[in-house]
Amino acid sequence: MLSRLVLTDFRNHADLTLTPGPGFVVLTGENGAGKTNILEAVSLLAPGRGLRRAALGEMARQGGAGGFGVAARLFPARAGSGEGLVDGSPGSEETAASPPAIDEVDVATGALAAAPERRIVRVQGATTTANALAEWLTILWLTPAMDRLFVAPAGERRGFLDRLTLALAPAHAHHAARYDAAMRARNRLLADEGRPDGEWLSALEAQMAEHGAAVDAARRETVGLLGTRLAEQSDGPFPRAGLALEGWAGDAARLQADLGQGRARDAVAGRTLSGPHRVDLIVTHRDKARAASLASTGEQKALLLGIVLAHADLVAERTGQPPVLLLDEVAAHLDPARRAALFHRLAGRGQVWMTGTEDALFEAIDPQATRIAVGLA
Repeated sequence: MLSRLVLTDFRNHADLTLTPGPGFVVLTGENGAGKTNILEAVSLLAPGRGLRRAALGEMARQGGAGGFGVAARLFPARAGSGEGLVDGSPGSEETAASPPAIDEVDVATGALAAAPERRIVRVQGATTTANALAEWLTILWLTPAMDRLFVAPAGERRGFLDRLTLALAPAHAHHAARYDAAMRARNRLLADEGRPDGEWLSALEAQMAEHGAAVDAARRETVGLLGTRLAEQSDGPFPRAGLALEGWAGDAARLQADLGQGRARDAVAGRTLSGPHRVDLIVTHRDKARAASLASTGEQKALLLGIVLAHADLVAERTGQPPVLLLDEVAAHLDPARRAALFHRLAGRGQVWMTGTEDALFEAIDPQATRIAVGLA
């Protein structure tokens, strides 16, 4: 969990320091006060581009000196504690074996005015990569923009699945990044006029095969574990989702063969047409036996929330630490029964950040919760 959060020239916050407690952290204020901006700052303490997937240059405060900073103290901090998923891919240095938990750790990220699109990440003062943040903190979020996830393009669902997978397998970010980099290089090579260098193509395809197989295996293990957890849940206010992967499947040898055989086709298409980047997460309403994309808007919201809650329980069980949950404007879109059920489900299960425009939405929450009025003196 976060015990301290400091924002410097981030979005509309020139200088903000928060000291959240271990349970619910409720941010209330008018629209435009900067509640979601605070959640976005927290989301940057994980690998990736945060809950808005915005460019770094957009995060710096307008009228500020340029650049921005997000710093936090984690307590108690974990360094990959617990089971996690074992990454058994060839050559991998990541396993479920982990250092013990430590008392606290300081992490920070941001960008300098001189290089506004270059992200800087530090852990205990030492510069590191964004992917290294996954070893210290797991962060999951739900935002209003995700409400239509089940009818969005497949890439949106893959991104959602990768966030769930990363929470259980920190090495997933490394493999995904290496796979994407090799694929981009292969696409450029295939697009060059003349005859591409066959040895270079083979080397890039070998990298894609190694890292792509690891990406696919971790995703499928996550879907299997989460699907089992959802199936075992009893009836409740949140409908049970069924999960499956559709599209490419195979091991490293299969992927390397597919890539080799598909060079001419991919050159014409201008992109790689086979591999784990073509997979889609298929979600169904288990109890009604129909696709989530056909469910009502309210049902889709409840299905998504049920997946995130089940996954949070799974992360806590397998890593020994509950994830930090960021729930943006969730309470306002739930009926009173589901809202009460949500608060009951989350009580005592780690740090949960929630936003809303009205204090009344959170009356049922533990009075010991951290309550912060945003945008008020």
